[in-house]
Amino acid sequence: MSLQKGANAPVPAARVRVELGWQGGPGVPEVDASALLLTESGKVRSDDDFVFYNQPVHRSGAVRQEGRRQDPAGVRETVGVQLAGLEQEITKVAVVASTEGTFGQVPGLFVRVEDADTGTEIARFDAEDATTETAFVLGELYRRNDAWKFRAVGQGYASGLAGLATDFGISVEEPEPEPEPAPQAAPAPAPVQAPPAPVQSAPAPPPMAPQAPPMAPQAPPMAPQAPPMAPPAASAPPPVSLSKITLTKAAPAVSLTKQGATSGALRVNLRWSARRSKGWMKKGKPAVRLEDVDLDLSCLWELQNGATGIVHPIENQFGSYDQPPYVRLDQDDRTGASEAGENLVVNLDHQAEIKRLLVFVVIYRGAESFAGLDGVATLYPPAGPPVEMHLDECTVPSQVAAVALIENNGGELVVRREAKYIVRAPGIMKQQSADLEYGWGMTWHAAGKS
Repeated sequence: MSLQKGANAPVPAARVRVELGWQGGPGVPEVDASALLLTESGKVRSDDDFVFYNQPVHRSGAVRQEGRRQDPAGVRETVGVQLAGLEQEITKVAVVASTEGTFGQVPGLFVRVEDADTGTEIARFDAEDATTETAFVLGELYRRNDAWKFRAVGQGYASGLAGLATDFGISVEEPEPEPEPAPQAAPAPAPVQAPPAPVQSAPAPPPMAPQAPPMAPQAPPMAPQAPPMAPPAASAPPPVSLSKITLTKAAPAVSLTKQGATSGALRVNLRWSARRSKGWMKKGKPAVRLEDVDLDLSCLWELQNGATGIVHPIENQFGSYDQPPYVRLDQDDRTGASEAGENLVVNLDHQAEIKRLLVFVVIYRGAESFAGLDGVATLYPPAGPPVEMHLDECTVPSQVAAVALIENNGGELVVRREAKYIVRAPGIMKQQSADLEYGWGMTWHAAGKS
């Protein structure tokens, strides 16, 4: 159902996908989808009620970003909402679009709601009058008498995502201003030397009087005992940071060292979603079902002393954080159901011992290729903004995707976006194909998960 601005439609589904779409192309700025969970007051309860690229899953699990895809029809970014799982306090979910450019530069902007179980479109709104706006509330899911509806809103903001989020009660971290060069002061004139003052003889000191014995100090009156100190108030949580770095073909690398990430834990997160596509489907199935797909986040590692190896779920090779290889995989999420996804954690306290790390993903089962999947890998350094990479451009029957290469270049840790889909030769194991592509030189044998 196509809606005009201000119109609404009933939402007869327990789970929906809210899809934000636009036409990509040269000169079109990147667009991000976000969601705000609001109470009857029209505000969030806390910053936790903001779902966006740096906080992709709500603590309840009911709202989550499901990734981005790009195809000839355009670019799509999806937010999944389990309406039945929303807390009773939440009466509205606002769907937001933001961009670093203006929406006058973004053709074909729309939002649509579909039944997550059947794929049936419930409502659609096309925002056709955008000009200088940098953020939009495109639509909202709202509760009325225990039933849900969708309203086309189309309210634009010229203050970007930060201004929009602030209006809804989010505490946004202020960006640090660029330091301005101080004006150069003119040189001071040379001091004029004053003539020497005449020397005067000092007067004779008066005769010394006998010193009286010191008085005993008077004891101060007893002060009443102060009541016990109250415990210090809990410090307020830090404001939300909207900063991020997206690695692309045009800008594929960033120095973690220059961002200040010289020690502590570097977390690499993988999330993915399935999309309906003909692509390379297993056994001719019409769609990839997310619950059938098992992706393994993996890492080939090489230390400065020449030692090499792999961290992945096969044979429970989860690695170690405090000992070589200083890389640890937290879990094996076999269905994509985990809110946190899979995470690799790198101990940057030992980065001097690390030569290079290849972060890659293997389809263990459930899909013939990444052509039917959309993945997002995000690096969360201990300092500096998150670094994001999208896996949404696969056009070949590949079950192995190289995500990022992290290299120690003379003490500087640099991460490079790879986004390389590897088609393995017959008789070559999936993990081995990543080794051969990047020249790790390891010996392999057949193995599986316990």
